[in-house]
Amino acid sequence: MKSQNVLILPGWQGSGTQHWQSLWQARQGYQRVDQHDWQRPLRGDWIARLEDVVLSTTEPAVLVAHSLGCVLVAAWAAHTRHAHLIKAALLVAPGDVEREALRPVLASWSPIPLQALPFKSTLVASHNDPYCSLERAQAFAAAWGSTWVDAGHAGHINADSGLGDWPAGQALLDALT
Repeated sequence: MKSQNVLILPGWQGSGTQHWQSLWQARQGYQRVDQHDWQRPLRGDWIARLEDVVLSTTEPAVLVAHSLGCVLVAAWAAHTRHAHLIKAALLVAPGDVEREALRPVLASWSPIPLQALPFKSTLVASHNDPYCSLERAQAFAAAWGSTWVDAGHAGHINADSGLGDWPAGQALLDALT
């Protein structure tokens, strides 16, 4: 896949150098959508930033979202008139911002949009993700019209999960495109 066609959407607080998104960005040249404030993310700001980046692309893009980035994709898709500029989305380990522990910090992210995405998508989730139950992730996949992929017991599917550059995830991305 051409590097300029893939937009990396990290979750809350970004992703470190050993996160599979960072490794894909370094190896493949995918474009990271940097946000204005990783520590106190505001949904409206993040949606506006994604809109700006999508509008600056020269051809349809594929979104690769992790954690809060998955909720961003759903929120952006529910409000944009430019969803036709997206070919597909790989949604990995969605964060459930409606959990009591996360609500105070991520108040502007509730409610989570549950409309079908206007582009094809695959949602990957884990049985033991501390930020989203398996049942809730399955509900997101169903609401968003995403193909469901069970990642087993992979935690939050991040650097702490020991996935390295996550070849299985790259294969899922390749299958989407």
